[in-house]
Amino acid sequence: MARARSEERRAEILRATIEVIAERGYRGTTLGAVAERVGLTQQGLLHHFPTKEALLVAVLDERDQWDTGGGARRGEGWRLELLASLVDYNAMRPGIVQTFSALLGESVTEDHPAREFFTHRYGQVRADMAESLRDEFGERLPGGLTPEQAAPLLTAVMDGLQYQWLLDPEAVDMPVVFRHFLTLLRGGEPGPAGLSAS
Repeated sequence: MARARSEERRAEILRATIEVIAERGYRGTTLGAVAERVGLTQQGLLHHFPTKEALLVAVLDERDQWDTGGGARRGEGWRLELLASLVDYNAMRPGIVQTFSALLGESVTEDHPAREFFTHRYGQVRADMAESLRDEFGERLPGGLTPEQAAPLLTAVMDGLQYQWLLDPEAVDMPVVFRHFLTLLRGGEPGPAGLSAS
């Protein structure tokens, strides 16, 4: 019973954190602001999440659960059309994308609390991307790469576009540029309806 209440409280804190991020961005999100939103003291919040980084990593993990339908899509493979839809969706939530990008940049330093999360995440993402590419192209893409060779490139494009878009959203239309990349992957052939590079 107590454990169920604790889990409910954690879920409430994560929802509140996402709201605060959406309103204030990564830098403006403080433990105090989140604690106030859920009616806790900052000390009470630290009982559930000992640091701001731990809280933000939990938010990103929650985001990944939503983005993959709780992992349900993994069995089916991430079709490229779904990846394009995910890029569209990310363009509507800059606060979460900013949090992801800021933590990712910081996580490359030694002993950063988010390092393990991102290391594990990227291993899983590369495997998922390889499966997506295999579903669409078989064992070779039009340019001759295997799905395993192309998967890190697809992942790099998605995350690299996020950085460029965050820095200059007027110059980089993330959804459109990602569709251009899909056209490149397909050897210049347009994708399914709605995924042309126009």
